[in-house]
Amino acid sequence: MKITMKDVEHVALLARLELTDEEKQEQLEKLNQILDAMEVLNQVDTSHVEPLAHVLPINNVFREDELKESLPREKVLQNAPDHEEGMFKVPKIV
Repeated sequence: MKITMKDVEHVALLARLELTDEEKQEQLEKLNQILDAMEVLNQVDTSHVEPLAHVLPINNVFREDELKESLPREKVLQNAPDHEEGMFKVPKIV
């Protein structure tokens, strides 16, 4: 399948791009080069290749959850600009 000048103009219209005739021709050539490269890849036999989501094995790198003592409420609130009844007080936003 080859890209035509009409296709390039349609995509430019959808993208709201104003291209000169020279830029349209350049894009036409680049898009056809991409399609040619994809056609070469389509010829490769992949019937014995399992589908995969990632080329490298992925392991969870997060640490295990551990229960720890939290800071006392008074210490947490000592740097708060404003607090009330043991909670941060923030401006009302509606």
